[in-house]
Amino acid sequence: MKDKKRAKRQLINSYFTTVISITLVLFLLGSVGYLILNANRLSNYVKENIGFNVVLKDNIREVEVKRLQKYLDASSFVKSTEYIDKDEAAEELQKQLGEDFVDFLGYNPLLSSIEVKLYAQYANPDSIKKVEAIFNSFTQVKEVYYQKNLIEKVNDNVNKISIVLLVFSGLLLLIAIALINNTIRLSVYAKRFLINTMQLVGATKGFIRQPFISISLFHGFIGAIIANGMLAGVIYILHHELGGFIGFDNIELIGILFILVILLGITLSFTSTYFAVNKYLKLKTDQLYF
Repeated sequence: MKDKKRAKRQLINSYFTTVISITLVLFLLGSVGYLILNANRLSNYVKENIGFNVVLKDNIREVEVKRLQKYLDASSFVKSTEYIDKDEAAEELQKQLGEDFVDFLGYNPLLSSIEVKLYAQYANPDSIKKVEAIFNSFTQVKEVYYQKNLIEKVNDNVNKISIVLLVFSGLLLLIAIALINNTIRLSVYAKRFLINTMQLVGATKGFIRQPFISISLFHGFIGAIIANGMLAGVIYILHHELGGFIGFDNIELIGILFILVILLGITLSFTSTYFAVNKYLKLKTDQLYF
């Protein structure tokens, strides 16, 4: 009885270890997969939050300002606009400087402006130059100000991050395959003598392989379900902390990711088990001890 209990406990521990290993690996793959699927959204979020100021001429009439702002809002390349008058600009600068420069100078030297944010596809150096030329053509505009170096760096960094992310995900996939494969191979290795015994009594390869594959598929499915649960929790937390560009609202995207995690867990488990069992089916009895 003690031997049976010990064997049963060892079997449960083996199954538990296998499921946990598969779960953790799939969770990491799912996390990277979610970042890849959201890479375009992250890039757009960064680009669309880079604003530049359209500085207006002094003493411009309010009607002209509203007309210009309406034109900008209706433009296909403008995402949003915000009008900042001279007084608001002075208050903002006073907060940054920590002193009242208007009283010191005796007048407000700042000009009214419209803060413009473009859609992501137009937030690159070439497109912004064309947009800048359009804005400068308006008689109400004194100058257009934006940080050219910042825009160039953002676009360069977004491209670099995308390449690094793809390379990292590829490496992680290879590591995941190796870890799951080794975990399953160790599990099959512990039962190599059972495989040999079944062969000696005349069991076919398909008959021997079937229970190992069934259990492995079950482990892969359970591991994927747990990984998806952990991933859903992480996405939910990120949605509350970083709701601007990490969203829980794109159900289709998340659904695709969860299905991919389940398919990956089942596929890796099946493939690893199939080749691991085949290896021991080909070994002779004396080779099982080495």
